[in-house]
Amino acid sequence: MARSVRVDGPFVPHRIEPSSDGLLRFCRRGRLPPALGVQVETIIEVGDALKADHAVKLAKQNRILLWRGDFRNALQLLAAMKRRLSRVRPQESSAKTFHNYRKTTARRAHLLSRVQVDISPDFELNLPSTPDVSEACKQAFGQDLKQRMPLTEILGALGAQRWRTKGVHVHALGHKIYPHYGVFAPTRQEYIDLVANAPWPNPHKAFDIGTGTGVLAALLAKRGAESVVAVDIEQRSVDCAHDNVTRLNLGKKIQIQHQDLFPTGKADLVVCNPPWLPGEVSAPLDAAIYDPDSRMLRGFLDKLPEHLTDKGEAWLIVSDLAERLGLRTTTHKLITQAGLETKDQLTIRPRHKARPGDPLAEYRAAEITSLWRITL
Repeated sequence: MARSVRVDGPFVPHRIEPSSDGLLRFCRRGRLPPALGVQVETIIEVGDALKADHAVKLAKQNRILLWRGDFRNALQLLAAMKRRLSRVRPQESSAKTFHNYRKTTARRAHLLSRVQVDISPDFELNLPSTPDVSEACKQAFGQDLKQRMPLTEILGALGAQRWRTKGVHVHALGHKIYPHYGVFAPTRQEYIDLVANAPWPNPHKAFDIGTGTGVLAALLAKRGAESVVAVDIEQRSVDCAHDNVTRLNLGKKIQIQHQDLFPTGKADLVVCNPPWLPGEVSAPLDAAIYDPDSRMLRGFLDKLPEHLTDKGEAWLIVSDLAERLGLRTTTHKLITQAGLETKDQLTIRPRHKARPGDPLAEYRAAEITSLWRITL
């Protein structure tokens, strides 16, 4: 049978597919049936009786699972699906294992995103046991109104709201930093400790390249930099850094700019903590972890001579995980190729524990994070 329902535009036919498993299948979102030459999107209304194995099977068929059951049961379903989709088989080389890991992770994220919910223009969910998600979604998505969303996106917004509300205590700073949605939270603080303990060159002006939450800019100001210019290419990060600088009452010392790589002028100290792994970006937080073709790292080193004073120094904070995985050449070699000098290398080992089942655990366990003191 067929019916017409207005969804995201003009009235379009829906195809209802009753089935022996009790699930209701129908097509919508403005796409016409295959007979008219356009691929149909199939949505299946599901609820508390749906099992994880069946959900994974339907997701792999690219069906949208429109959840109608209890919110808490949806969380349990996602967790069970995730366990079934998390296995990564080791490959013949570390680089191939890494690429297979990323492929599996992306595939898992796609399949989990097939579990979706209807949501009102005010970001309200009409499901049993649902928490208030409206404020978290407004903070994360602004006025980007949607009628249906992956549940994983809503959970991401809720998680980000918790960080933004309670903050992350940064020991070296002596204060909390409040991450926003899509901005990397400073939960791993080894890189911050390196910046806190490096020999201080008494800079008048400092640059923080790729500031994120603004935590390193705040630390530079705390250590004595008279003026700090912090830049980031992501507007979310710029807004987040502004928020944290205001909270810390450092607005007179720190200027935040929406900028790719360097601001204009030169500084006595230039600090950069780029994404540590070469790789494509496919989600908001990926930009803090993956740097396609090491573009930011190479761009920072290539352009540094134009923005560093003659007697100044740069601090490049980067992990050697990419080198251990065979994804790029050594940091020391990249510094040399850019015509720069290495004054010193300060190192620290990670304090976090590897996750169970992580195919890269042995490489992460051996990982070393370095602060490279670089001069012209």
